[in-house]
Amino acid sequence: MMVVEDEPLIRKRLESVLYSLGYTEDALVFVDSLAQARTSLKEHPVAMALVDLGLPDGSGIDLIAELRASDPGMGILVISAWSTEDVILASLRAGANGYVLKERDDLEVTLSIRSVLRGGAPIDPFIARRIIAELQPRAATPQEPAPEAVLSARESQILKLVADGLTNREIAENLFLSRYTVECHIKNIYRKLAVPTRTKAVSEARARGILQ
Repeated sequence: MMVVEDEPLIRKRLESVLYSLGYTEDALVFVDSLAQARTSLKEHPVAMALVDLGLPDGSGIDLIAELRASDPGMGILVISAWSTEDVILASLRAGANGYVLKERDDLEVTLSIRSVLRGGAPIDPFIARRIIAELQPRAATPQEPAPEAVLSARESQILKLVADGLTNREIAENLFLSRYTVECHIKNIYRKLAVPTRTKAVSEARARGILQ
């Protein structure tokens, strides 16, 4: 089993999950970049890979395509903070068997890994809903969403902490998330509110009634 992840906290978490599944230390290979993954695979071929997408030297999507080309039967599960349609679909087209968000708890991650090991194709429920919504025909006269529906519950929670003046690191510690996951949520908040900064995000959210 290869784990491609550059966040130390996430690596430690995945290590614990894999130990609970019966993996031993000598059966696991941890790498934190595309270069390390490619070098390691030459010496230690694996039957399954857990792949993050935002790596220091490039995108995990490129690695997924290489893994799939070299071994059509390999199990590949994306574990990422990214939840945008283009990234998700690009990962699946490259050859990923499944996609789960990092913010999910250990049980959900464990079930996703087990599913891939058994030949399944687990997709995070949040992602599945977004893909289904994207594929469904648009209503002729869509209603304006309620202010609280603009952001997800997690995004609203993070934005409130931003409004309280907490840094990304402090938010991550408060919510037991990785800093990378928090940064991805904040980028999604900027995109949904069409703003470029934290200050403008808070101001816009208050103007829309999302923040009091």
